[in-house]
Amino acid sequence: MAGSRRRTAMLLAVLLAVGWLAVGALSTPYPGRLSEVATNDNAAFLPADAEATRGERLAAGFVERQTLPALVVYVRDSGVTDTDRQRVSADAARFATVPGVVPPLPPPIPSADGKALQVIVPVDNAEGDRTREVVSELRRIAEHGDAGQVVVVGGPAGLLGDLTEVFSSIDGPLLLVTLAVVLVILLVVYRSPVLWIIPLLAAGLSYALAALAVYFLARSDVITLNGQAQGILTVLVFGAGTDYALLLIARYREELCRHHDTVAAMRAAWRGAAPAIFASGGTVIAGLLCLLLSSLSSNQALGPVAAVGIGATLVVMLTFLPALLLLGGRWAFWPRSPYVEHAATVGRLWKPVAHFIARRARLVWVLTTLALIALGFGLTQLGATRLGQAELFTNRTDSVIAQEVIDRHYPGGLGSPATIFARAGAADQVAAAARSVPGVAEVRTVPAADPNAVGSETAPGAPGASGGPPKVVDGRVQLQATLMAPADGAEAEQAVRELRVAVHAVPDADAVVGGRTAIGVDTSDASTRDRNVIIPVVLGVIVVILALLLRALLAPILLILTVVLSFLATLGLCAFLFRYAFGFPGVDASFPLFAFVFLVALGIDYNIFLMSRVREESVRRGTRSGVLRGLVVTGGVITSAGFVLAATFSALAVLPLVILIELGLAVALGVLLDTIVVRSLLVPALTYDIGPAVWWPSRLSRIPNHPGGE
Repeated sequence: MAGSRRRTAMLLAVLLAVGWLAVGALSTPYPGRLSEVATNDNAAFLPADAEATRGERLAAGFVERQTLPALVVYVRDSGVTDTDRQRVSADAARFATVPGVVPPLPPPIPSADGKALQVIVPVDNAEGDRTREVVSELRRIAEHGDAGQVVVVGGPAGLLGDLTEVFSSIDGPLLLVTLAVVLVILLVVYRSPVLWIIPLLAAGLSYALAALAVYFLARSDVITLNGQAQGILTVLVFGAGTDYALLLIARYREELCRHHDTVAAMRAAWRGAAPAIFASGGTVIAGLLCLLLSSLSSNQALGPVAAVGIGATLVVMLTFLPALLLLGGRWAFWPRSPYVEHAATVGRLWKPVAHFIARRARLVWVLTTLALIALGFGLTQLGATRLGQAELFTNRTDSVIAQEVIDRHYPGGLGSPATIFARAGAADQVAAAARSVPGVAEVRTVPAADPNAVGSETAPGAPGASGGPPKVVDGRVQLQATLMAPADGAEAEQAVRELRVAVHAVPDADAVVGGRTAIGVDTSDASTRDRNVIIPVVLGVIVVILALLLRALLAPILLILTVVLSFLATLGLCAFLFRYAFGFPGVDASFPLFAFVFLVALGIDYNIFLMSRVREESVRRGTRSGVLRGLVVTGGVITSAGFVLAATFSALAVLPLVILIELGLAVALGVLLDTIVVRSLLVPALTYDIGPAVWWPSRLSRIPNHPGGE
C-alpha cells in the first residue's frame, strides 16, 4: 500500500514537472515583450477628476491632434549669426518631414540674449512610445554643425523619449543582474552544485508565467503597465519566489532528517510550509491590491501587475517546486544530503541566539525598539517633493542637458506653458488675473488661425500678441501662460497653484488650468491623498489576515506595530543616505506610499514565517519554548530569504532612474532591518517576555507555559 502511494506521488510529480515546463516554454518570449504593451505618459495616469485632466479634455477640442513638443535649441555663445538662422530654417523644414511630426512648425524663437534660437517641434501624442524614434530622428538631423555651436533636443517629447529608452532596456540588464544576485546567494546558502538550480528554475518559470498574464491583460486594457511596474515585477517575482522556495526547501530538509521516505518528508514539509507561504503571498497580494483605492492610475496599475506576479509565484512554488524537489530526492542536496541521523544539526547556528533571548528577553526588545525609534528621527531629512526633469536620472541625458541650456537662455516654462481655458466673455479678465501672478512671464490668447492650438504641451509661435481673434470652442477660449521657472520645478508648481487661485476668482469664467506643470501639481496632491487613505487600509487588511492565521488578536497587533516601527526606521535611515551619501535632491511624492506597501507587505512575510512556526511549536511545548524552537528552526532560512529579497531589490540600482534606485534601496534596507533586527531579536524577545498572553483571546493563551529553553 505504501509502495503504491509512493508510485502515485512520483507519477504526479513527473506530470506536474513536465506540464509546467511546457507552460514555461510557451511563456518564455513574453518577458521580452512587456515593453510592447507599456505606456509611460504621465498624463495617462492622472486622476479622472483632477483639474489637469479636465484641461486635457478641453484641449482636445482646440486641435485636430494632440501634440507633445520637442524643443530643439541652437546656441552660440558669441551670438547667433545669419548662417545659424539659415541652418535653423533648413533643419526646421527637415523636421516637418519626419513621420510623427505635426506640421507646420512655428517660426524659431530667438532668446533675449541673442545667443540661442529655439524650434518647437509638435510631435503627435498618438505616437505613444514611438516618440523615442521621432526624437532620435530629430537629434540625427540636428547633430551636424560647426565649431562653436551647440545643438540640443529636449522638452517634454525629449524627456519621454529618454524615459522610453530607459524602460525599453529594463528587461535585459535588470533580469541578468537579478539572476546573478539570486544565483550567488543560493550557492552561498546551499553550498551545493545542484540544489540552486531548482529554486532558480521555479522562480524563472514564475516570472515567465507572470509576464505572460500581464502581457495579455495589458494588451486587452484590463490593466495598465508602465515602465516602473515592469521593473518592479521582475525583482518582486524573483525575490518573493526565491523566498518561498527557501522556506519550502528548508522545511523539506528538516523533514528529511525525520523521515526515511522522501514522499513522506515532502508531504510533511508541504503541510508545514504551505500555510505560511500561502498566508505570506496572500498578505502581499492583499496589500498590493489596496493600491486600487488610489486616485492615480499609475498606482492602480502597479497593484494588479505586482499582484499577478505574486499570484503566479504562489501557484508555481506550491506545485512545480515540490515536484522538482521530490524528483530530486536527497541527492539534490549533495554533498550535504540530509538523513535521519542529521536531525541534531538542524538550526544549530541559531541556538546561541535563542539562549541569549531566553536570558535577556526584556533587555533585547527594549534596546532594539529604542534603536529603531532613533533611526526614525531621520524622517526630518526626507524632503518629499516631485523630482524635476534634471533630477529624474542619475546620468545627464540629452533631455536633461537640453533643459539646462533652455533654462540659461529662455523663461523656464517656454515650450511647456500652463494652459488656461475660460469662457469667451471673461477671457480678458482671466488674462489680466493670470498676468498678475508673480511666477508668470507672459500670457497670450491662442488665435483661431493657429494650426497647432493647443495641445496641452504645445507653445506655437513666439511669445507676444496672439495675432488674431481667439479660437472659440463650445463658448471657451484658450490662453497660454509662460512660466518664469522650469515647468517641472517646485517654483513652477507654486506658480500654477497661485495661477489657479487667481483665475478661479474671476466671476463667470469657469476657468480651468492645465498643462505639464498642472499635471505634476495634481499628481503630487493625489499622492498625498493616496498615502493618507491607503496606508491605514493596508494595515487593517494585514491585521485581519494575521488574526485569521494566528487565531489571536494581540499577536497580530504587536507584529504590525513592529513592522511599522521598522518602516519608519527605514525611511529615517534612507533620508540620511539619500541626502548625505548619494546626494539625491529628495524623494518623489509617491515614494512613501510605494515604500510602505512593499516594506510592510514583504516585511510581514518574515513575521508570518516565524510566528506560524512559533504557534505550531507552542501547541506542542508551550509558548516560551515554542518561541525559542521556532527561532532556531526558521532563523537560517528567514535570514537567507531576507538577503535574497534585499539583494534582488538592490538590482534596481542598475537603472539610471532616481525613483527606482531610491525604492530599491529602501526595500533592501527595510528587509534587512526586518530580517536581522525585527524578526531575529525584537519579535522573539517581545513574544517570549509576554508569554502565553500573546495568543489572546485564543485558548492557547490559557495553556500554562512549559519550562523555557530550547
